[in-house]
Amino acid sequence: MSTPEASTAPAAPPPAPMGLLMPPGRALAYMLAAVTLTMTQQIGANLVNTNIYQIQGELGATVAETNWLIAAYMAPNVSLSIALIKIRMQYGLRNFAEMSLAGFVLAAFLNLTFVHDLPSAVVVRFMSGMAAAPMSSLAFFYMIEPLPPQKRLTVGLSLALTNTTLGIPVTRLISPWLLETGGFHGLTLFEMGLAMVAFGFVYALPLTTPPRVKWIGPLDIVSYLLIAVGFGAIAVALSLGRIYWWFEAPWLGWLFACAVICLTLAVIVELHRDSPLIDIRWLTSPATLHFAGSILLMRVVLAEQTVGASNFFQALGIQNEQTLPLYGIILCAILAGGVTCALLLRPGRENWFYGTALACVALGAWLDSGATSQTRPHDIWLSQALVAYGSGLFLPAAMAQGMGGAIPRGPIYILSFITVFLFTQSIGGLLGSALFGSFITLRTSFHYNALAEHFVMSQPLFAQRIGQFGSIYSHVLTDPTLLRAEGVTLLAQRATQEAIVLAYNDAFMLISTIAGLALIGLLSHLAYLQLRARMTVPPLNPLPDRPALP
Repeated sequence: MSTPEASTAPAAPPPAPMGLLMPPGRALAYMLAAVTLTMTQQIGANLVNTNIYQIQGELGATVAETNWLIAAYMAPNVSLSIALIKIRMQYGLRNFAEMSLAGFVLAAFLNLTFVHDLPSAVVVRFMSGMAAAPMSSLAFFYMIEPLPPQKRLTVGLSLALTNTTLGIPVTRLISPWLLETGGFHGLTLFEMGLAMVAFGFVYALPLTTPPRVKWIGPLDIVSYLLIAVGFGAIAVALSLGRIYWWFEAPWLGWLFACAVICLTLAVIVELHRDSPLIDIRWLTSPATLHFAGSILLMRVVLAEQTVGASNFFQALGIQNEQTLPLYGIILCAILAGGVTCALLLRPGRENWFYGTALACVALGAWLDSGATSQTRPHDIWLSQALVAYGSGLFLPAAMAQGMGGAIPRGPIYILSFITVFLFTQSIGGLLGSALFGSFITLRTSFHYNALAEHFVMSQPLFAQRIGQFGSIYSHVLTDPTLLRAEGVTLLAQRATQEAIVLAYNDAFMLISTIAGLALIGLLSHLAYLQLRARMTVPPLNPLPDRPALP
């Protein structure tokens, strides 16, 4: 006979399907929240890079001055992830996420209402960089929340890392339409809308967070300020160094000197604390340094796509609208890499993913190294798809291997590891852009000087080309001297364009060589480990003790 308590007891919720910790609808909502948070952060970070020539016209600034928007965004963004470790543990991840998203919405609103010139835009971009700092790690937690623990290092990491690499192609795909609709303010309006949607997701979908611990002390503020100044100085210098040029702007050297001094003081403070803001000893351990160096190298190599291909077509005068099919293919290739990792990535298989990723990047960059001034986006679909697929394979495998060593140490090391990963991605992107752009500048000067050596009026071919280019203005100019001068100007412009193409080819070949050497090093290391395992002789069984003499 049933009791009243039993008759009024609520029905048990239906069990979650295999592979999920919650019903499919709620799990999908968490994953959509992760995608929205990542797109909010990634699109906000790449809007200026993608549309710098359009934005500088609306702000009435030069291209060099507009690049200060990139520096202003990255200066606080690269360091705030370090402070988030203790802030999240003391105040809760959700509360901090709501505050950050509210700040991001406010910054986007200020973009719409108060930004009409470069100084105001720089201030607002600085605010946006601060508010966007926690979004990447927050999106990571939302992506793995619905998954059981045994799938978080495989399926969860693959989906989360693939999500973080979609920002650049998505920004390239939507920017032309947004610029046509509302210009620079159309971009910021879309950014604000994404932030408001993400705020709604965070408010409606709570995360499982560890118990709060009071951690923040006075020395944490001192350490963070030193780290923030040091990393911010590095971010500004890397963002603007290739534009103002490294040896021509003395303030770049002062920025690097300031960064060295501040970071050295921060290390001294942290090494003498019982509860440091960052664990310097763990960060400088061989395993952590090896991991950070590997993903930093891969992030620099991936500048072939994030900076190289886009800037190459800008140099040829090709607009963003003409590259939409290319970035659609890149988006599909990244998704294919993420799906491959989600299906096949298991502990112990990471090296195979590394090797495949490096091979794809090396082959794709080698194919791009044969570009000419007649190359168009459809000519590099295959090569860029290979590079994108390689990036989709490498990052989940690298994070899975590193996370496997952090999980046994507890949640503090997991947060520290995610922070290290996100920091290396930010600095690696800036470093790759700086190195890639500087190398192209140097090689452009070299190739132009080599071409200019053949500019001799006594050579019949050179004189013929000048006459051909000058004849373009023959219907408006009759003076032969002016026609010759215009012909020389046009020929110099054509030589500059050819020098830029040759410089990009050199950069693509350099990246292919680096990726190839890294692949050879990886294969050699694996062969050495297998050889050592085969040659290891098991110890002999010890002889039994002799009986003692009577």
